[in-house]
Amino acid sequence: MSLSMTHQIGALAGTPIPVETGTITGEPTATLSASAVWKPPGSSLRCRVQKPDIGDAISPPVSPCRSPILGATRPDLSVACRAFATELKEPETEVSAREYREGVAQDKGNGVPVYVMMPLDSVTMNNTVNRRKAMNASLQALKSAGVEGVMMDVWWGLVERDAPGAYNWGGYTELLEMAKKHGLKVQAVMSFHQCGGNVGDSVTIPLPKWVVEETDRDPDLAYTDQWGRRNYEYVSLGCDTLPVLKGRTPVQCYADFMRAFRDNFKHLLGDTIVEIQVGMGPAGELRYPSYPEQNGTWKFPGIGAFQCYDKYMLSSLKAAAEAASKPEWGSTGPTDAGQYNNWPEDTRFFKKEGGGWEGPYGEFFLGWYSQMLLDHGERILASAKSIFENTGVKISVKVAGIHWHYGTRSHAPELTAGYYNTRFRDGYLPIAQMLARHGAIFNFTCIEMRDHEQPQDALCAPEKLVRQVALATQKAQVPLAGENALPRYDEDAHKQILQASSLNIEGDSQDREMCAFTYLRMNPQLFQEGNWRRFVAFVKKMKEGKDAHRCREQVEREAEHFVHVTQPLVQEAAVALMH
Repeated sequence: MSLSMTHQIGALAGTPIPVETGTITGEPTATLSASAVWKPPGSSLRCRVQKPDIGDAISPPVSPCRSPILGATRPDLSVACRAFATELKEPETEVSAREYREGVAQDKGNGVPVYVMMPLDSVTMNNTVNRRKAMNASLQALKSAGVEGVMMDVWWGLVERDAPGAYNWGGYTELLEMAKKHGLKVQAVMSFHQCGGNVGDSVTIPLPKWVVEETDRDPDLAYTDQWGRRNYEYVSLGCDTLPVLKGRTPVQCYADFMRAFRDNFKHLLGDTIVEIQVGMGPAGELRYPSYPEQNGTWKFPGIGAFQCYDKYMLSSLKAAAEAASKPEWGSTGPTDAGQYNNWPEDTRFFKKEGGGWEGPYGEFFLGWYSQMLLDHGERILASAKSIFENTGVKISVKVAGIHWHYGTRSHAPELTAGYYNTRFRDGYLPIAQMLARHGAIFNFTCIEMRDHEQPQDALCAPEKLVRQVALATQKAQVPLAGENALPRYDEDAHKQILQASSLNIEGDSQDREMCAFTYLRMNPQLFQEGNWRRFVAFVKKMKEGKDAHRCREQVEREAEHFVHVTQPLVQEAAVALMH
């Protein structure tokens, strides 16, 4: 007998995989609710960081440095729901999907398809679908709202957990077939990072056991800061080309994983699976783990810390310094760059006047550090491109939206993350150009944020950052896709996403739009009545596009009608979530 709606909603909000560390005060586990992550606009969004009184150490090279569910368990929601689900006829849907795969939808002004991120623990540690009935009903509801598809993490730590080359696709096989059944497209993320320790990580999924064993034997496989603190979220890019993982290089492991995924799901590629997002670092992003939240190491809006002190990174730095005829620069990174929670002006390296970041040593070091990240992306993208060539899928790479201290000269948090972006240098154009060489999509976060919502004393500027990235992708002729960085269900966030996705830069958009937008995330809060009403209207507006002939009010009326005919189910969901 099928479960009731109440049971399904409860299942979606069911007990996640326990988190081993980092519990929230007053709660038995470290699960994160949307309300715990984001405060509504009415509350104070300002925050200050206590600046510890820590004296700055001096860099060894002192002088050069100078420094939820809407649907019932029956197969269809209702005749009314189906009538208002979408206005696209099947041939148009097929054209839209083809344009997205070819990366041209962004140039046609035909609207932006919306995807929704699935829960991090959609597949269990036992490689089965988690909360199966709730998942099925959730996908059904998303499809009814006109959502294009879903994004799912395909965890390296689950699929190849027990032994090298032993892949268990069990849960993903069922999940992908479920998406296909509901007519949803899939953005599959090759998640080569650990889950746990970043914003919104409500579960813990470690790297494969055999990778952890190798790291235990050789701790330098982990990113390391100047104080010797190790970060185990992602294998250090310093050993990308060394056979340190049971005889294979990390890049070979990633390539073998992607090849196995391709071979196992080749019947779905280009049809159900339309995009492969290749994980390249912590949180799946192309960056260094410079601002780890785990164990309270970093707190917003600290500047973070350079992650180049494992022996493999230091070996590369030494070689680069010798090649530059400056061997004295090769023994360490800057040691006067402060600590994780400092602000730029607390440090000698990042301060605006006479900071080491703009001196000869700083330019050398930052050039090397950022180039190592670009080379890492280049190596993995080259593999991904060859593996998925002629399969009909697009490749994408996610870049972090590091918007705090963006208004300073040095852009310290971006520099420690590996983005050589300062007041005098564009750090995102080289990334966009690298993606262009491989025909990849530039996926960027923090699209929902507005400058005035952020703590002004930290000189946060997410809107300016998004604009800079949009200009870089325009110049490199790379498709731009977006995500929201934090869960948001309010109209202000939706309006900001609509505006940003239209890519109206300096009043001249050149008929460009984002090629896709991925909404964070499928969870019980999304399906609450008010949130769901706003979300349905948002999806319709995104699909209409900036060149729509129909007025926004008409779109909102249609969305309201859709929500109205399903009101009893929405109310049942809301009641279930209160218990």
